[in-house]
Order: sequence, then structure tokens, then C-alpha cells
Amino acid sequence: MSSLKCFHGIKIILIVFYLGFAVPACHRPSPEVSCDDILGCVRVEPGAPLKIGILQALTGKVASIGKGQIRGIELALEDRNGKVAGHDVLFQIEDTGCSPEGGANAVLKILADPEQIAILGTTCSGAAATVSRAMSSAGFTMVSGNNSATFLTAIGGRRAPQWQPGYFRTAPNEENAGKAAAMYAAKVLGVSKAAVINDGDIYTQGLTHSFVKMFKGLGGKVVLDTAINKGDKEMAPVLTATINSGAEFLFCPLFQPEGNYILLKTREMSGFENIPVMSAGALIDRSFLNAVGEKARGMYFVGPSSPATSITKELGKKYTLKYGAPPSTSYYLSAYDAATLLFEAIEKVAVPGHVPGTLYIGRQALRKTLYGIKKFKGATGLLTCDEFGDCGDPAFDVFRMDEPSLGMEGLLLNVQFSYSPVGQREEDVAGAHK
Repeated sequence: MSSLKCFHGIKIILIVFYLGFAVPACHRPSPEVSCDDILGCVRVEPGAPLKIGILQALTGKVASIGKGQIRGIELALEDRNGKVAGHDVLFQIEDTGCSPEGGANAVLKILADPEQIAILGTTCSGAAATVSRAMSSAGFTMVSGNNSATFLTAIGGRRAPQWQPGYFRTAPNEENAGKAAAMYAAKVLGVSKAAVINDGDIYTQGLTHSFVKMFKGLGGKVVLDTAINKGDKEMAPVLTATINSGAEFLFCPLFQPEGNYILLKTREMSGFENIPVMSAGALIDRSFLNAVGEKARGMYFVGPSSPATSITKELGKKYTLKYGAPPSTSYYLSAYDAATLLFEAIEKVAVPGHVPGTLYIGRQALRKTLYGIKKFKGATGLLTCDEFGDCGDPAFDVFRMDEPSLGMEGLLLNVQFSYSPVGQREEDVAGAHK
């Protein structure tokens, strides 16, 4: 009898146990979308904003470029009426200070929030090197509108030392800027001996490295390949070494303020009267031109080609109307493109949940979509992302400052030479102006 009671007791317990799980299940809503993305998914609740991190240099001498990047991103969002995939967007903006250490500190603030979907940035390539490692390990995606150092993506068609999965950029690879500078020096100016100066940053090193390789390949001799330190103010020693080397051309793709000090010192020193000085994109900035004024006359710059299309003209008007002044550089256009590519990719991969308004965004799916972008019509031209994350058109122009009073607009209109590796296009467009 006791055995029977025991049996009935067990049966009752089992029935209650079963009903305890089965009955509530009958009233559950349909199961949510399962995430099978190998890097995981970000779930966005109904009515919640999409969270995107922005890492830019907002302090120091390159702050004007970083702020321009943010404005390009804001314009891209405005053109979508402030929404992506039906949701508002909440930006978390952090300052990298244009340094590896600043980048490392800033990215940790983004990665600490699992609801963050992706990152737009950075301004400086040095910061990108540390940021990209961290974000890639965390399964994130990052798109930059300003990084251009060769070491971040590809060198000579091969994976570069700092390449990371999930890193993309719409700014063109500066490997071709160094080539354009070297070709102009050798083929147009006809110089056979050149000096190069970097500051130890991967951006400036990448530029001088590609210049040296191309210049030597064209039969030229690099008589001085040296570096200064960030923060240096006294440039007489390195410029004296340049003169003593017998250089006929100086390529110094530096940032502010070091680039300012170099240029101003060359205008004071005897021996530089017949040595052309060329810098790169970091100094194609209204703040630099305002700072050096008339001393910029005759200076050369190599920077990305910027097509004057109806899109760029319209964006320029929107920028000036919204922010009360014209852009300090044209690089806000590539930031606009970076944001647009990311927004488009998010909309493509976002999967609605069973609860209306819920979205699931796969992290690996987001990367895969960006790697698959082909001939996307952007503000800076057609964008195609390769396996290394380079999406921008690698075309570069050499500009010469002939009339400082015309400012940035005058400089960008005074194109002396154009170069693109696509079909090995090279063109001397200055003609009789030289």
C-alpha cells in the first residue's frame, strides 16, 4: 500500500511538474528571432535608438579635421531624415586626441556598451592602429572617413601590418599619394635628388616610404630619409641636414604644428630658395593656410582628388548653411560617405523581430555586407570595398599654392598633376602655368 501511495505520489508530482512548464508555454508569445551570427547580434528594442560610436580628434591642432568628420556624419544622417532602419540614431562621441593612447582609451568607452553597433572614425591613423585592434577583437565594425595610412589596409596589394578584420575606410590609401608626389617630383619638376621627413607616425611613415620606393624606381636618389619627433619646434637642424645632403626637393607630409614650423623655417633659411617643399593631406586645411599666410606661396601639396559634382556642391551648401562657415577641408565628404556606407549596410542586415519594432543586427553580417560593396555612388565618387577594407577611389592630385589670398578654394583649383593606379592614369594638368 505504501508502494502504491508512493507511485500515485510520484505520478501526481510528475503531472504537476509537467503542467508547471507546459501550461505557461501555451500562453507565451512566439519565440524571438534566433541569432546564428558567428560574432553575435545587437538587439534593438522597439523605439530604442541605434547606438553608434564616433571616435575623432577633437582637441589639438587637428581638431578642425575631427570636427569636420563629425559634421560629415551628421549631414549623412540628416539626408536620411535622422533615421536608419526606422530607428533614431544615438551617437556616442569620444575624443582620441590624435594619438594611439587616446584611441585606446576612447574605444574602450564604446566597447563597454554591448548595444553599440559599430564605430565611425578615427581622424588620425595613429589612433586607428590601436582602435582597430580592439574593435576587431570585440567583433565590431569600424568605418573611417579620414584614415589613410598604408599600414592600416594594404601595401602593394598585400595585407598591411596593421590590417584588422572589420576595418574599412572611404579615405583613399595614401600609398598612392606618395607615388603621386614622387612622380611629380621626378617627371614634372625633373629633380633627381630628394629628401623626406616623417614624424614617426604610421601616417607620415607610410607616405615617405611610398615616396622613396617610387622615386628610386624612377631613377631618383633619396639623399636624406629622416624623422623629427612630435612636439619638436626647432627645425633648423633637420633642414640644415636637408640642404647639406644636396637635396633638390623636400617631401615632408607632416601634421600641424610641426608642418607649420618646417615651412616657416624654410622661408627663413638660406639654401631653400630653389628647393620645392611638398606636404600632404594633413596640411590641406584652412587653419594651416590661415596660420602660415603668405609663407605658403609656392608650396606643394598632395591630396585626394575631389570631384566637383552636383552632390559635392550641394553638400558644401548644406554644410555652410548648417554650421555657419564653409568646411575647413574637403575631408568631411569622405566622412559623409563612411557614414552612408555604414547606414546602408545596417539597413541591409537588420532583421525584424516578432515584436514590432525590434531589430537584430548581426555583427559578422555587417562586415560581410561592407566587404561586398561595389560601385556605390558616393559624394567622393564610386566606392568599392576590397578585401583589405579600402573603399575609396585611390586618385590623388598635386596642388600648388600660387595665391594665398585665395585660400583653400584657390589651392584646390590649382591642380598641377593627377595620378591614379587604375589604368596608371597620370596627367600633367598645369600646362603653361609652370
